[in-house]
Amino acid sequence: MASRSLQAQMTGVEVTGQNLANVNTPGYSRQMVKITASPDVQTSIGPEGTGADATSIQQAVSSLLNSQIQSQSSTSGYWNAQQSALQSAQAALAEFLSGSSTSSSNSTTASTDTSGTGLSTQLSGFFSAFSALASSDSASNQQAAVNAGQSLATMFNNLDSQFSSVRTSLNASLASEVTSANQLLTNIAGLNKEISTAQSDGGNANNLLDEREQDLENLSQLTTVSTSTGTNGAVNVTIGGQTLVAGGAVSDTLQTYDAGNGQLLVQTAAGGVNLTLTGGSMQGTIDARDNTLATMQSNVNQLAGTLITQVNAIHNSGYSSTGGTGNSFFSGSDAGTISVNAALANNPSLIQISGSSTNSGDTSLALQISQLSTAAQSALNNQTFGDSYDGTVADLGNALDNANSQVTDQTSVANMLTTQRGSISGVNVDEEMTNMMTFQRAYQASAQVVTTVNTLLGDTIAMKTS
Repeated sequence: MASRSLQAQMTGVEVTGQNLANVNTPGYSRQMVKITASPDVQTSIGPEGTGADATSIQQAVSSLLNSQIQSQSSTSGYWNAQQSALQSAQAALAEFLSGSSTSSSNSTTASTDTSGTGLSTQLSGFFSAFSALASSDSASNQQAAVNAGQSLATMFNNLDSQFSSVRTSLNASLASEVTSANQLLTNIAGLNKEISTAQSDGGNANNLLDEREQDLENLSQLTTVSTSTGTNGAVNVTIGGQTLVAGGAVSDTLQTYDAGNGQLLVQTAAGGVNLTLTGGSMQGTIDARDNTLATMQSNVNQLAGTLITQVNAIHNSGYSSTGGTGNSFFSGSDAGTISVNAALANNPSLIQISGSSTNSGDTSLALQISQLSTAAQSALNNQTFGDSYDGTVADLGNALDNANSQVTDQTSVANMLTTQRGSISGVNVDEEMTNMMTFQRAYQASAQVVTTVNTLLGDTIAMKTS
């Protein structure tokens, strides 16, 4: 009996030591030794106790909280990815919006700052140059108008290039996340196999269970996952309705595919099933790329195309100072292709701002072009060029503002759930030191029982031999 008690208390000391050793280990769940009374033996005076046994080592875990944290990880991953993508677009627009430049800061109401060198400034400069040209058809004003057009076209070109760069970066990020997800699927399947082997042999798989839970939470940050319980402690993992981990085997993996125009999406590698993801950073990246950013790029292209059409419609109807005609001011059709006509770039005197072939001093068309700055355009939802662009910038600001708010809210929820789980599964040093002292005293008492029994046996033997 005393020997059994010594073993039980020593197990308690070892488990407590394990907890203390892992007090700072991420994902570690506190372990507890379960000590139960040993079976009684029947004697002539009734049942007699035989001490205590350490029957198992259990984890202090909440399956409900683990499930909630996995779900929360998917939501947080989604909004973090949205925030990061929109911040990249913010930089690409070269406009200063409200909202932080880091993922940890809060944002405020969206607004624009058009005092720098962004597209708003270039639009204003372009129309101002034609206003000056309407006042004086001098060679310097002609050159200034062409230069303003070139600067504006270059800004459109740069914006288009930056949008493409952001899109390429987001595609690379998505591909990297898919690679990470596949590695986690492999890890989970391997841990399933180890856990099943340990539990089928009656062993302790607590540390393996902690490691698998961490991998499941990391996978949930990338995409929403569903799990189901398998045999011998294994879990099956499903993503987008497709089972990718079944017990100790990876039944399929993920890969990206081009859905057209460089739009990378996710499908299963072996089955080729296109997946509809519902959360996590992968879907956050996809939604930012294909919704907010795609709409912004489309709006900028529409703005450039409308500007080209309207300016050329006026310019093409006019005459140069020498009576020449037939030259468009802009060439191209959108933000990526807009440029000033090479003929005008080489010879600004060819600019066609006169409404008469015989009146070289007429600048009425330059005035009409300058007045486009305040004219509502039907192709831009009856907005002016400046208002349309400012609206596009404001939409980005509002989207980023929403993402920042969501990140802040989700961080608070995640912290709350982590704190709740820590109160159940976390290691409390004071509590563990108290347990250590309890097991130590119990061990000392059991040792004293052994000493007492040895003394009594020795006395009994001595009495019989004397």
